[in-house]
Amino acid sequence: MADQLQRELALHGIAADVHDGYGLAVVSVWRDLLVWTDGDLFWWRAGWNNRRDRPVYAWHTATDPKRAARRIAARYMDLRTVLDRA
Repeated sequence: MADQLQRELALHGIAADVHDGYGLAVVSVWRDLLVWTDGDLFWWRAGWNNRRDRPVYAWHTATDPKRAARRIAARYMDLRTVLDRA
């Protein structure tokens, strides 16, 4: 599933690397954007909850890597926009 997500991200013009082991795979998309998968779900850090002082995660079913890639591409663009402003 990680390889399929990598291919879908490439269609959005986003290069990503896949690393696997111990029953999980990680798709390294960009700084502060790693997507994990266990073959059933994709999940990634989507932000920070200041009130609880912890990260907020988004998830998407791994059976739909095309839509997951669209959501991850949107997060990628958000992160790039923040960096470009800095």
